Amino acid sequence: MVAEQRDYYEVLGVSRDADAKAIKNAFRELALKYHPDRNKSPDAETRFKEIAEAYAILSDPKKRADYDARGFAGVAGFSAEDLFSGIDFGDIFGDMGFGFDLGRGGGLFDSFFGRHRRPAGPARGSDLEVRLTIPLEKVNSGGDETVHFTRPMSCPDCHGTRSQPGTEPRQCEACGGSGKQVTTRRETKEKGTISFQQIAICPVCHGQGTFIDHPCETCKGRGEIEKDDKLKVTIPAGVDEGTALRIPGHGLPSPEAGGQPGDLYVIVRSKRDPRFERLGADLWRMETIAITDAVLGTKLNIPTLEGSVEVTVPAGTQPDEVLRLKGKGLPVFGAKMHGDINIRIQVHIPERLSAEEKSLYEQLRKTDKSDKKRWWQ
Repeated sequence: MVAEQRDYYEVLGVSRDADAKAIKNAFRELALKYHPDRNKSPDAETRFKEIAEAYAILSDPKKRADYDARGFAGVAGFSAEDLFSGIDFGDIFGDMGFGFDLGRGGGLFDSFFGRHRRPAGPARGSDLEVRLTIPLEKVNSGGDETVHFTRPMSCPDCHGTRSQPGTEPRQCEACGGSGKQVTTRRETKEKGTISFQQIAICPVCHGQGTFIDHPCETCKGRGEIEKDDKLKVTIPAGVDEGTALRIPGHGLPSPEAGGQPGDLYVIVRSKRDPRFERLGADLWRMETIAITDAVLGTKLNIPTLEGSVEVTVPAGTQPDEVLRLKGKGLPVFGAKMHGDINIRIQVHIPERLSAEEKSLYEQLRKTDKSDKKRWWQ
């Protein structure tokens, strides 16, 4: 990534209300101009990376919204894979004559941003997601939390082979261990003989390629077991709602013996709090006061995440007016600042009055000079 960041809209030369098509067109034009295979200036590669990063943020609706709301802090911490894996560069440049494979983030983007193709070998296991709900106090302070979850894991005794230790699976003779059955037929045409091949799943081993004569007793021949697991994860202060924390190697096991497991993604959510509603780093609270307190002013004891504070409601406060406790909200993720606590004031209008109260309100109405002269008089 670039050392000194410029505003992403400025990088692409588009307005902040530009639509997706305008952003895509601007990126394509600038990428063609600064592509190192076409532009031999010393700063071409740096400019190309800057342009690609700007497009990766602004072409993704969620990343763009986070950037619009919080600037660079809203999109901090993304890896190259997070930024570019969802972009089909082939769709953008497929007919532009670049002369190399951009594919889906391939080619030059692999070498520029450190992405690598999956090495040959057993397939990697699938990723696993778990949810972690934390109180606002933990969002405020950050710190360690323990995640409990159940996941299948490769059998520790047979290591995924499904056979009892010391034995080997028996190869299917019908397909030679391939799990496939190939049928070849030839037809003679006027211009020569044409061969046709039909590939189907082996009906004998049902695509497995092997038979397990002595199943592993630990996993009953499944190659995996269910494991109750727990893991300590570190929650960053001010973590955004729905943030996914990646824990490498703690996902589902590989479907093939010897393959690497997937990753675990911990989705962080805020626990419902009766005191506040969370909106980003700001906390909102509703307070209802008597009409007399709205007119004359009063004091309220307001809870915060670090104790209670006394708040003065000024005389003449109107319904739906918002009082702000600056800096008393949650930390802004990735920035050295806090949001606010916003107190929305509601005024209670009494529905039933005693005779004395009604008399007092009648006297008040008589002394209310603002109501003496109507607009039509």
